[in-house]
Formats: sequence, structure tokens, C-alpha cells
Amino acid sequence: MDNYETPGWLLKIFKDWYDPCPFYASFNGLKIEWADRTFVNPPYSNPLPWVEKAIKEKREGMIIVMLLRVDTSTKWFAKLIQADAEILWFSRRLKFTDKPANFPSMLVILK
Repeated sequence: MDNYETPGWLLKIFKDWYDPCPFYASFNGLKIEWADRTFVNPPYSNPLPWVEKAIKEKREGMIIVMLLRVDTSTKWFAKLIQADAEILWFSRRLKFTDKPANFPSMLVILK
């Protein structure tokens, strides 16, 4: 349940945004500075470091949009709420490029 490639229609929306978490393992976006407009689809098994990095980048004036699974019981979700994130809920489960989701998803906006 770790890597779900972003659906193509969603990639088109964020086509000009920086992606610090591309769909290959040799790149570590947690160790670099992000751009003014950043779209992140982090590994779903451990989104906490990505959420923490996104909150840090938001505080530095960046706009961050994250595609995350819905899990309101987690520490990372609580951190997003504390950071005054805007949350957009999908009305149905996403169909990812490589496989259908067996969980609900959301877009989180930090600005």
C-alpha cells in the first residue's frame, strides 16, 4: 500500500508544479528545498515526514498540495489540522494509474 502513481487527470492539474516525490525510489525529496508551488503524493505507509516537511515549507511561504489517504486518527492528520490546512475530500475512491485505491483520498492544501 505504499506507492500509488498519481492519476493522470490530477497530474494535468498540477503539471507545472514541482514534485519532490516522483514515482521512483532513488530520489529523496525530504532532503531538498521545495518550490513555490509543490504537489506531493508521498508514500502512503509513512506520510508523517512528508507532512512535517510540507508544514515547514508552508511556513517559508510555499504553497503545498498533498494527495493523501484519509485517516483522521493519525498524528500526521492532527499536525495538518494544527497547521490550518484546507482539506478537499473526494466523493469516491480514486482510480490510480497503476491500481484502484482500496481507501478514500483527500487533497490537503497548505498555504
